[in-house]
Amino acid sequence: MTRRHSGQWALPVPEEPPAEVDVLIPTYGREAELAVTLSGLAAQDGPAFSVTISDQTDGDPTWEHPAVAAMVRVLRAQGRKVRLERHLPRQGMAEQRDFLLGLANAPLVLFLDNDIWLEPGMLARMHAAIREAGCGFIGAAVQGLSYLDDERPQEQEPFELWEGAVEPERVRRTDERFARWTLHNAANLTHIARSLEIPDGGWRLYKVAWVGGCVLYDRDKLVECGGFEFWKELPAAHAGEDVVAQLRVMERYGGAGILPSGAVHLEAPTTVTDRSTEASEVILDQ
Repeated sequence: MTRRHSGQWALPVPEEPPAEVDVLIPTYGREAELAVTLSGLAAQDGPAFSVTISDQTDGDPTWEHPAVAAMVRVLRAQGRKVRLERHLPRQGMAEQRDFLLGLANAPLVLFLDNDIWLEPGMLARMHAAIREAGCGFIGAAVQGLSYLDDERPQEQEPFELWEGAVEPERVRRTDERFARWTLHNAANLTHIARSLEIPDGGWRLYKVAWVGGCVLYDRDKLVECGGFEFWKELPAAHAGEDVVAQLRVMERYGGAGILPSGAVHLEAPTTVTDRSTEASEVILDQ
C-alpha cells in the first residue's frame, strides 16, 4: 500500500508489485515543467507503475533541480521505482524514444512528454481502456486550457467515436482520415467531451490520426511493429517520430484516443525547434 498523506512519510514504504506500466519520459531542459509532470504521476493511484527519465540536457541533469528532486523523492517514498538516465549525445527524438523503450520491461509503456500534467485517475482510465479494447495504443491528447473559451466547431468535424471494437486502420498523411489531427488542437476534446456527458470514471474511445504527448502502448505490439528503430534512417533534426510508430501500430492492431482527456498541456515553448525533416514522410513513404 502506498502512503501519500501527511504524517506517513516517516514509515517504511514497501515497493509496489511489479509494474504493469513503465512511464517513459524523454527530457531536455524544462526543470519546472518536469516537476509538474512528476507531480501528476504522484497523484495516480494505479495501476502499479515505474518511471524512467532519459535526460539529454546540456549541463546539470534536470533531476538536480530542487523541485524535480523533491518529486522523485515523493514517487520513491510511494514505493515507485524511478530510474534516472543521462543519455548523450543527442541524436534526435526517435533515438531518444528507442533508448527509453529498450529500458522497459512492463507489458504496457506510457510515453509521456515532460510538459504534461495528468489529472488523478487518468492512468487508471487509460489502463482499463487498453485492456478492454485490446488494441495497440490508447492516447490522451493534451489539452491547452488557455483555449477553454475558444470553441472551434470546424476543427471538431472529423470526430467519430469507436462503436464496438477498435479495428486496425491504415492511415497516411495524404488520406482523408488524417484530417482527424485537428481534433487535438487547442481544447477541442474538452469541448467534445462536455457534450458527450461521460459519467465520472467512464470513458469513450474515438478514431484518431495520431496522438501527441501522452500515449499508452502495448509494449509487445509496439516492438513487433518496429518501435522506434527507424531512428537510424533519420537525421538528428527531425519531428513526427511518434506519428510513424503510431501509424504502424494502428495499421496492425488498431489505436484510439480516449475521452475525457485528463492530460493538460503546460503550453511551454517546444524544445524541438528544427522540424526540417518530417519522419513519416521519410519512413512511411519508402
